[in-house]
Amino acid sequence: MPTSIELSPLMMREIIMDHYSSPRHKGEPADRAGYLVTHSSSVNCIDDINVFLKEENEIIKDACWEGTACAISTASTDILCDLLLDKKTEEALYLIEQYNHMIHEEEYDGGVLEEALAFQNTHKQAARIHCATIGWDAFKQLIEEEKSHE
Repeated sequence: MPTSIELSPLMMREIIMDHYSSPRHKGEPADRAGYLVTHSSSVNCIDDINVFLKEENEIIKDACWEGTACAISTASTDILCDLLLDKKTEEALYLIEQYNHMIHEEEYDGGVLEEALAFQNTHKQAARIHCATIGWDAFKQLIEEEKSHE
């Protein structure tokens, strides 16, 4: 599978633990006006989150999340929030699509995934796939819902 950077297992673990121990985008927006929100949870893990998205003129202005999540869900959702900022909605959907291709061992464009490449071995632990995609699926749903109203 093509990637722009080869990450060692240690580097992947460090990226995941950094975003788990110090998530940059965890917390509800102070003023929820203009934000889209959706809830997502898992029956197999502690994951129970709300994701918030603010989009203006097809540009993502803010992305954040709140709730309880395991290390994999916390880190993957937090990394996605980093990646979404200032992206056009089409770019965001492409990014999410490439991540899902990577997670499911399909051909993908690793050049757009940056720190999300830390999850490239998730397929080896099938039980963790939902944890690694819960936030990504929720943001995809919000972006697609917003685009359908345009």
